[in-house]
This record gives sequence, structure tokens and C-alpha cells, in this order.
Amino acid sequence: MLIINEKEIQTTYGMKEAVYDVEQILRAKADDKIANPHRTVIEFPQHSASVLYMPSADLVNETATIKTVSIFPENPAAGKPTTQGVILVTDAKNGEHLAMMNASYLTRLRTGALSGIATDRLARKNTTVLTVIGTGAMAFEQVLGVLEVRPITKMLLVNPTTAKAERFKERLLAFGVNENIQIEIIDNVSEAVSEADIICCSTRSNTPVFDGKDVRPGTHVNGVGSYLPHMREMDFTFIQRCSKIVVDDESGVKEEAGELIHANEQPGWSFDNLHGELMDVVTGQTSGRSDGEEITFFKSVGAAYFDLAVAQGVYRKALETGIGIEVDV
Repeated sequence: MLIINEKEIQTTYGMKEAVYDVEQILRAKADDKIANPHRTVIEFPQHSASVLYMPSADLVNETATIKTVSIFPENPAAGKPTTQGVILVTDAKNGEHLAMMNASYLTRLRTGALSGIATDRLARKNTTVLTVIGTGAMAFEQVLGVLEVRPITKMLLVNPTTAKAERFKERLLAFGVNENIQIEIIDNVSEAVSEADIICCSTRSNTPVFDGKDVRPGTHVNGVGSYLPHMREMDFTFIQRCSKIVVDDESGVKEEAGELIHANEQPGWSFDNLHGELMDVVTGQTSGRSDGEEITFFKSVGAAYFDLAVAQGVYRKALETGIGIEVDV
């Protein structure tokens, strides 16, 4: 079995590759070429934590994966990461376990790739201002996903802890984002939202992080932070104002997307109002943005076949470049 660590993955596999591989898996899913059983979630309320087990299989390439990911929000206080994960890759022709790879970076990467693909279909072409609400672990790849598809010239960072936003800015600059992008840290959420062409939210908030009235017509919003029914990044006002709401996986969203579950319980909105899944937009079965005034929203809670997409991509890269360590298990 090939063991591949995070550093090796980061040096060989980035956002451009992830966007391509995730888009291909969306097309395969639309063609019923992907098996995606329901994930299992075990919660540990005493730690405000959960562990997820997520299987999937590519029925054409005959590859299966299962990701185990743990989310322990109290970990940073002990000097440990909030999210930790591994992906097991299995040859579905003979049952051989081919690789075990770190999944923490890949989870962030495929989520950013999804937002990039959604942004490409739903945001206006001439968008230049990106507002980032929440500068935690998931936010960095959200930014990279948007930068992959839109010519951003100004970025507004919003976070309760200014020092954390400062570190995020430094990380972006160290990574080598376009030096012509103006990056500002801003305390006024309302101002940051009203100025934005695109908004990325990646918080674990239980209450809405901005006022839906502040979103101007033509804005696109990516929401990836709330992944449990009690979490809500968006308020009902915003949900009602959306012209199109596109989701990564409808069955997962109905069980886990707190803001949409909440909206479904209010008069005047139901899950029937969803515009469709991202795979349908990618394949042209459902329309993307229709005009410059629409407010669009992409909601992502994740699904195992997105991990399958990037795990297959990394395994191919490993065979090409020789990364990883071969071990007997």
C-alpha cells in the first residue's frame, strides 16, 4: 500500500487539478457512473465534535474510496487541528487496497474546487470584489477556488478575531496570490457584504453571519461552513431573496444544511424552491446565471464522491511522480 502524506500531496496536486477532477466526477455522477452510499456520522456532544465515514466508488474506473474525517472544534486550544482525515483507495477489480492518504488538505481542496465550479457558473463574469467571512481552516481553499475562475482585484476579510484575519492575509501573500489584489481586513460585516460581488462563508456559526438585506443584486454567495442542522450561516431574509439556490448534493443538504432546513420550516419557502444540484448546472440540465441582477447561492455540505475525485487524482499523480512510501500492511 502506498502511504501519501499531506506535504507530498500539496507539492503535486493543487486547485487547478482539483477543479478539473471534481468537474469530471460531477459529470460521471450525472451519468449514474458513481456509487455514493449514505455517509455515517457519529457525534460526540461532550466535545462538540463528530466523526464521519464516507464511502464512494467510480463504477467505470473501478476504484472505491472511503474517507474517515474527524471534526473536533476544541482541538486548536490543545495545539491540534480541528479537522483530521484519511482516505483509503481500493482497486475495485481485485479488492487490493492501493493507497492511504491524508485527507485534511484534500477535503479543503475539493470543497474549494466545488465553490470555484459553482462560482464560474453562477457569478457574474465581471466580478472583482470578494468578501471572505470566516478565515479559519476551510477559508483558504475557498479563496483559491474563486481566484481560479474570476479576476478578483479586491478582497475583504471578516473574522471575529482580527489577528486571525491578519495571519490569513499573510498566508495568502506567502502563497503567492496576485500581488495586484488589494486585501483588506474589515470589522464592519454589513459594509463588507454590501460591497461584495462574491461572498464566501466558511464558519461553524449557529447564527447567521450577515444580514440578508445587505446583499446587493447580482451577488453570488458560497456557503460551506454550516454542516449540521443546528448551524446557520445565512438568514431567512437572504434565502428568500435568492433567485437561484444550487446545492452540491441534495440529499445531504436536506439532512445537514442548517440554514435551508430552517428555511424549509418557515412559511413561503421549501426545498422545492431549490434550483438544482451543481452536477445539473455543469452538464447543462439546469441553467446557471441568467442575468446580472440575480442573487445566487451555492450551498455545500460535501459528499464522498468529491473525495473520490481528488483521491483518484492524487493517486494518478503519485504513480507519475513517485511520491509516497510503499509499505506492507
